[in-house]
Parts: sequence; structure tokens; C-alpha cells
Amino acid sequence: MKISVVIPTLDESARIVDTLGSVSGVAAGLDFASEIEVIVVDGGSRDETGRLAREAGARVLESERGRARQLRMGAERSTGDVILFLHADTRLPPGWVQDMCRVLSDPGCTGGAFTFGFAERGARERWIEWWVALRVAAFGLPYGDQALFMRRTVLEEMGGVPIVPIMEDLDLVRGIKRAGRLRMLPLVAETSSRRYAERGGLRTVFQHGIALLGWTLGWDRARLAEWMGR
Repeated sequence: MKISVVIPTLDESARIVDTLGSVSGVAAGLDFASEIEVIVVDGGSRDETGRLAREAGARVLESERGRARQLRMGAERSTGDVILFLHADTRLPPGWVQDMCRVLSDPGCTGGAFTFGFAERGARERWIEWWVALRVAAFGLPYGDQALFMRRTVLEEMGGVPIVPIMEDLDLVRGIKRAGRLRMLPLVAETSSRRYAERGGLRTVFQHGIALLGWTLGWDRARLAEWMGR
């Protein structure tokens, strides 16, 4: 099983090396039954993101800014049987390859995601982790910072990553669930809490809740993105 890891970036020089390190064979517990292809799709960084990613062994593509566009380009240029979409500030856990391959050995499993967790530990982070766990348990809707993965055939059947202003991750989740079973892995993908710190934890959780409601009801995503400052 060949795995393509697609990472959209924009000015991520402070984090991209650690993220790519978590993908590597040693950290991943890579075995000979798997092969990993790493593609970084940069949206016009003004720092050293591209150079650092190349030096770390990733293939770097240049794209227009916009996470959905970057994810789509990376997926289209990839060659893996499975595509894993990874945020530049999210680290995959040791052993991620084995666990992912284990659930995908079930033909009915069309994709999945990892458990959400923060790299930083504090009361705010624990509260947000609890909220995310509740959302996933109640609605079965992991977000992109949980390292979504899916079979290439499923992504192709849904026409690729949709070019939308916001919440393309939930469109991918919906595509996975329509095609079969989505599996949540117990391993924790650690993401940075920087965005919650910058915008305020309670405010960000509230915005995510409104955006989820808007996605469910089909609200205009351009307006949602503007309201969320995207």
C-alpha cells in the first residue's frame, strides 16, 4: 500500500521540519509493506518553508494560496493508493502507518482520522480536546487537524478535493462516509494550539460550532469564511 502525505503550507518554517519528521519511516514505524510519498504544497510562503521541506526530503509544489486548492493540487500530483491530508502544524504519532494500514485492511473502510490532541498542555487545551472528542462522538465529523486519510478511489469518485473557501475537510469526511466506513484511530495526532491562542479559545470553538451549523444547513461559505477571518 503506497501512502501519499499531502501538506499545505504558508509561512511554516518554524514547524515544517518537526511535522515532516513525524511522517518519516523511523518515527512512523514504517514497514516494508508500505511506501510513503510526501508532498508539500506551498501557497506563497515568504520564509524558508520550501527550502526546509526540500532539505527534509519532501517534494515541494508551488500553488495559489488557499488550503482547498493546495490540497487538490497535492492529491492530483500524488501517486499513492491512500492520501493523508496533514496540516503543517500537526505531528503524526509513532506507529501511524501500522494503525492506518490495519483499519484499511478492511475493504469496507474508506478512510478515517486520528484522535485530536494538542502539543501544548494546559487547562484551555484540555477543555478544547474534550469539546472536540464530544463533537466527533456525537456527529462523527473529524476536522482536518486530525490528519484525515482516504482511499484514492474514493477521492476520485467525489471529483477530487472541492474548491471551497472553507470547510473542505468536512466535504472530504462526507465523501468518505458516503462511500463506506470512516474509522477513528486512537493514536493522537498532536496539533499546535497557536490559532486558539491567537484568536481566543472560547471564541474559536464558538466560531467552529457556527461554521459546522452553516455547513450542515448549506449556508454561503464565502460569508462564513469572511466572518471567521479566513
